[in-house]
Amino acid sequence: MIRPLDEMPALVMTLLADVETEVVEYKEAKQSYDFDKIGRYFSALSNEANLRNAECGWLLFGITDKREVCGTAYRKEASRPSVGLRKLKKEIADYLNAGMTFEEIYEFDLDGKRVVAFQIPPCEFATPTTWKGVPWSRENESLKEMPRFKLEAIWGQSRPDWSKQISFEANVDDLDPEAVEFACAKFIEKYAANQPAIERLSQEEMLRKMGLIIHGRVTNAALVLLGRPESTAFLSGSAPRITWTLYASDGLPEAYEHFDPPFILQADKVLGKIRNERYRYFNSDVTLFPTLANKYEPEVIRELLHNAIAHQDYRRTGKINVLEYEDRIVFMNEGSFIPGSIEKAIEPGYRPPYYRNRLLSDAMAKTSMIDQNAIGIRNVYEIQKGRMLPLPTYDLSDSNRVIVTIYGKVLDEAYTQLLAAEPNMDLGTVFLLDLVQKGKPISKDQAKMLRKRGLVEGRYPNLIVSSKVAGIIGTHEEYVRQKGLDTSICKELIVKLLKTRPCSRAEIASAIDHALPDGMSEEQKKKHVSYLLQELRKDKRIKPEGSRGSAVWTLSQVD
Repeated sequence: MIRPLDEMPALVMTLLADVETEVVEYKEAKQSYDFDKIGRYFSALSNEANLRNAECGWLLFGITDKREVCGTAYRKEASRPSVGLRKLKKEIADYLNAGMTFEEIYEFDLDGKRVVAFQIPPCEFATPTTWKGVPWSRENESLKEMPRFKLEAIWGQSRPDWSKQISFEANVDDLDPEAVEFACAKFIEKYAANQPAIERLSQEEMLRKMGLIIHGRVTNAALVLLGRPESTAFLSGSAPRITWTLYASDGLPEAYEHFDPPFILQADKVLGKIRNERYRYFNSDVTLFPTLANKYEPEVIRELLHNAIAHQDYRRTGKINVLEYEDRIVFMNEGSFIPGSIEKAIEPGYRPPYYRNRLLSDAMAKTSMIDQNAIGIRNVYEIQKGRMLPLPTYDLSDSNRVIVTIYGKVLDEAYTQLLAAEPNMDLGTVFLLDLVQKGKPISKDQAKMLRKRGLVEGRYPNLIVSSKVAGIIGTHEEYVRQKGLDTSICKELIVKLLKTRPCSRAEIASAIDHALPDGMSEEQKKKHVSYLLQELRKDKRIKPEGSRGSAVWTLSQVD
């Protein structure tokens, strides 16, 4: 609750009269105060306020640790007194999770001295407030990274599961028969090998084992996943829907289509609307041929769409949007991002503290729609990394909405070539490089690490991905010697050479030596070049001229 400014002096005097609690912190801050410490205190006081059921936490500037008013000049500007403080709300929010920031910042005089009071909201249910990805807490007079027992206390907080609620007006007949049959088939496919008796269950018994029917009653999860389109009338105002919209090159909508429950059948229908043309791009300087692939990997689209279905906050009555542009697809769903940050979500072994729609998520896991070991998001990142395309971008600026963008084209050729040159690069490093290619900020320490490895160049913070692939692998030639090039590429190199002039076998061998695996002996290289020449001769692309001992090779036709 935001207080009227004229009530603040009395409120602060009340806080001063009390023994300092874990949700109030005093600081002199006579002239300035470390920005990072403010963020840590925000995290700690927000988390403590949640654990102690307090309305909010307070960080007070202009007060000594003996609870005496000393006054502060922190961000005091004579001409526009409150501008600096107002800017702090945005600055602090950039490093907090779940869209958190100060509920209010108050500036007032107390005993003739300036005091600044920061009102800090409690963390959300089951979601600790983090500063730069780390949750903090108060331990007596110190700030500490939040200990495990406090984290578990927050993670274990219960919240109503909308998807588990019974729809008393609906019954099994309101479920779509095709969707029910499909769900049961997927359930059998997943579990029957270890539990053969599952195949003998009736469909209704299987639905009970999935949790979609409880005591013979249909749940909200069942209506979302398996319900007939008209069955959404039983969801008390919630109207689950997926809308696909196609945008033309000028940014105007060109076509759209709505997809209503049963959602278990809709992912492939949405996928069928997306223009997934073949796309050519060069991922290396050492090949004559571009990589040819679909713009989007179908598994990525399904994963992101199923995640949106599982984590949509259906109480907000919004819909899931799939927005298709010429070079990207944007997924939008209602509800906060539970991991708090994408860095946390892609950590190896990460598991979410809770599920917004636990029963719906369980049922989707039992029908192989999602993976409840929380590797789905990381899997999407690994797929894009493997394709040497930009990683998904998560926009979490709205605390009540998740916006994910996947790209179907190369944004920066240097980034793609780096990934091609070092395919085993760890995902954390690739994530940072992806931020650089998109012009997103990274920390100085992260930039220092990337620069040390030769992966970025430029002056911080205006970094670019290094164009010097040789900085990673020594030289292009060394890279090729380690790997070798495909036989078809070696043939093209020979043809390209002969277009310039006739060459002897020895000259050809010397010219393409860089394209042959380094492990080959000289005799093996000689035999391999002879094999390539004979293959090209059989294809009538080249021919020898002169006696066998001194023959030169030329093109047999215009190639």
